[in-house]
Amino acid sequence: MKVFVTGASGHVGSALVPELLNAGHQVVGLARSDASAAKLDTQGAAVRLGDLDDLDGLRKGAAEADAVIHLAFKHDEMYAGDYQGASDADLAVVRAFLDELSGTGKALVGTAGTLAYSGLGRTATEEERVSSEGPRGAARNLIIDAADVRGSVVVLPPTVHSALDTAGFIPILVRTARATGISGYPGDGANRWSATHTLDAARLYRLAAEKAPAGSVLHAVAEEAVTMREIAEVIGRKLNVPVESIPAERAQEHFGPLAFMVSRDAPTSGARTKALLGWETKEPSILEDLEAGFYFEQR
Repeated sequence: MKVFVTGASGHVGSALVPELLNAGHQVVGLARSDASAAKLDTQGAAVRLGDLDDLDGLRKGAAEADAVIHLAFKHDEMYAGDYQGASDADLAVVRAFLDELSGTGKALVGTAGTLAYSGLGRTATEEERVSSEGPRGAARNLIIDAADVRGSVVVLPPTVHSALDTAGFIPILVRTARATGISGYPGDGANRWSATHTLDAARLYRLAAEKAPAGSVLHAVAEEAVTMREIAEVIGRKLNVPVESIPAERAQEHFGPLAFMVSRDAPTSGARTKALLGWETKEPSILEDLEAGFYFEQR
């Protein structure tokens, strides 16, 4: 297949491009800078210059491909506090792809996050529906409800971890602990995040493009529940700083851009995804990757 990938030079994209190429697929990656284009060219992918605001260019990229994997998101806007604005831009991209792919039966693989399940009070499964009113919810629902498109959504945990992860939630927590001298966790630290390794996530995206049935919700989850306190304790030990509870009234001051996410509790299962696609998770866990030390190097 010829696969058009947005976010191809980013964290997960950096693992997905070689995963697709090694499986015999052609890859066209969206690049918004010369540096990103050069990275994709080095990996052996073709390049389409553009960004998420270039909807006509995205439509053309989709039209010329056999499958589309949409990884890109306006993370800068999200971290600046405008999660809704970033989500609105993502929705416009998804609508453009669906408009172009409607009636073709081609694969469109979108991206969502497990933190949307926060507050369920139980472990989320692939059968969960999310509100279209929530961030990224409308885009997710459009894809899985689409007719005449083989749409699926890969739902990523907040901790997609590996040496490729230089700007995600774990690097932010490490930088925060280094800057403040405290490895903090919200409240009692018992809230849970799911996790998976970048290489495992990349394999799932490939499988989704190849064979996920239309309407599939796919949980890229290797570990269902890792507490924030467990994560904070390893960070504190590796940086030799105290590990402390951060009360809600100090969350914004301490956690900065992660304050609105860090206290969420969203244990999530990936069991049905594994059974559906034969997806196997075999890479190190989040705590093993933290113990490995690369998150604490100046990268």
